[in-house]
Amino acid sequence: MHDIHTIALTDIDADALPRDRISLAPSALAELQASIASLGLTHPIEVWAKHDPLPDTPRHGLISGLRRLTAVRALGHTTIPAFIRDPSDIAEAMTRMVTENEIRAAISPWEKGRLVTESVAEGLFPTLDAATDSLYRTLDRHRRARIRAMADVVAEIGDHLLTAPEALSQNQITRIAFALRADLGPLITTALRTSKQKSPDAQWKTILPILLEAEEAARTPDTALYRPGRPRRTAQVRSKLNIRRERTPDGWSLRFTGPEATGPLMEDIMDAVEDQFGNRQR
Repeated sequence: MHDIHTIALTDIDADALPRDRISLAPSALAELQASIASLGLTHPIEVWAKHDPLPDTPRHGLISGLRRLTAVRALGHTTIPAFIRDPSDIAEAMTRMVTENEIRAAISPWEKGRLVTESVAEGLFPTLDAATDSLYRTLDRHRRARIRAMADVVAEIGDHLLTAPEALSQNQITRIAFALRADLGPLITTALRTSKQKSPDAQWKTILPILLEAEEAARTPDTALYRPGRPRRTAQVRSKLNIRRERTPDGWSLRFTGPEATGPLMEDIMDAVEDQFGNRQR
């Protein structure tokens, strides 16, 4: 049986580990604060004692209990009950955090993939595969494979292009991952970067034609129709003019974006197309 210790809040580093939670829901946090104010904290947090903390820094790192720690701080408490664990290394501490959150909290698919990529970026695991297998070792192979695919999406697209990546469903991220395996990652990032529509729904509609192209190509591959190095899906013909090719329900479209994508330029392009096919109206 582990003893419960009372630890000063100033002695706990909540950011000692990469976390699988991007944000805390205000309504749920308010409910937790009200519960703690009325009944007290019924479940201690988990920390570990750092082996070599820097001077004037917290001596303990938080393993699990971010919501509880945040709520207690907001209530003005100065201490919190905690179990002091002794994980063999930081990677083990992260696995403890993930295991608890799988039981207690609704962590979005994007947040799970983000945790895997961050843990590798910080040198806690050598590869995305190793991070996934360690952090989510209690899950079966198929669920770990889905999280591994989520990590690929996070690594390729990153947090900065999507307005609310944590709102993406598992099915949406799975479809993006499929398109990445078809080498459509550069097309997706170009579409997101050059689009002026930044709402989550508009961003999904922006990349949906690309995902549909990948899925259709898997059903009816037509690579034999192209010469080596083709098909091209993006082109930057000038510094302020981007072109990308998109599949549509009844054909194809070329989308021109950038400051130089003007109406007169479109007229020139239509003239060039008519010249190519010999149907220009003069």
